Amino acid sequence: MIFDRLSERGTRFLNVKYPIISGGMTWVSNVALVKAVSQHGVFPVLAGGNLPPDAFEKEVDQCLQELTGPFAVNLITIAPNYKTQFEILLSKKVPFVVFAGGIPRKVDIERMKKVGKKTMSFASDESIASQQIRFGIDALLLEGSEAGGHIGHVSLVILLQQVLFRFDQVPVFVAGGIAIGRMVAHLLLMGAAGCQLGTRFAMSEECTAHPDFKKTLMRARARQAIATPQYDSKLPVVAVRAIKNKGTEDFGRLQLRLLRELEEGKISREKAQYEVENFWMGALRRAVVEGDVDHGSLMVGQSVGLIREILPMRDIVENLVREAEEELIRIKEGLDGKLAHETS
Repeated sequence: MIFDRLSERGTRFLNVKYPIISGGMTWVSNVALVKAVSQHGVFPVLAGGNLPPDAFEKEVDQCLQELTGPFAVNLITIAPNYKTQFEILLSKKVPFVVFAGGIPRKVDIERMKKVGKKTMSFASDESIASQQIRFGIDALLLEGSEAGGHIGHVSLVILLQQVLFRFDQVPVFVAGGIAIGRMVAHLLLMGAAGCQLGTRFAMSEECTAHPDFKKTLMRARARQAIATPQYDSKLPVVAVRAIKNKGTEDFGRLQLRLLRELEEGKISREKAQYEVENFWMGALRRAVVEGDVDHGSLMVGQSVGLIREILPMRDIVENLVREAEEELIRIKEGLDGKLAHETS
């Protein structure tokens, strides 16, 4: 298969059949989803989110006991429980760690590598990509702003030119707005080691997210997945992409309240940022676990507009690989025909 030849670097790094990563989605990428992904040759990521230490350790241990293939644990560097989760994960025999939410420190990367883990982090622009490579990161996740959850400010089209075409020192996996195999094929041709998808895997039968959460996603259009604005630099917030609902308005009011309290000296900047992250963790749980699609956070990427059905994991993976291979064959045959015509 042409797909296999193009994806060799990614499959070798991840040690899986297909270089497709199921992104770490808080409250969504739990043990059940990780197991389903792993069973079908795709690379799973367990989401640390802001789980309490006991719950976090239990999920990690369960993955270690029940999975036969490799997997990663996603740590959100700006989450209130990040430091505790980091120390717990350091002692576990998890083969990969993904740093998300913010830029990991060099010392954090080095400590994880020292105990034998492969490290991955997100690059939201070329300066961060360059810095992370200098810090010793083993692979980059190049995620465009089309993605869901915490995002950067640059679209994937620009990042491909800024980062993918410029850096080859480490494998670069591409993410943000990807939902079909044809797109995976073209990204492999551009030099990607593989692709990360999130929303597509959230809309699988094996995903344990609340049925109302999934139904809302099935009805949503791409333009409804919007990024939250930062109202004032006095309160830095990482943009979050989610389907607009009353929860989005609640977050706006929270920012305004925190800014007033900052100006009045009633709260520290650190405490205000802590409240912002606590809001998102709680709002996301309300939507994914409890099914509150009005006030909960419906974190999804703009690829939600491309997905109109919930499928078994087997079908999702098979469709992605089949579509990618068919597209690669179509491109090859088209190029062969044009080249033959030019030389005749």
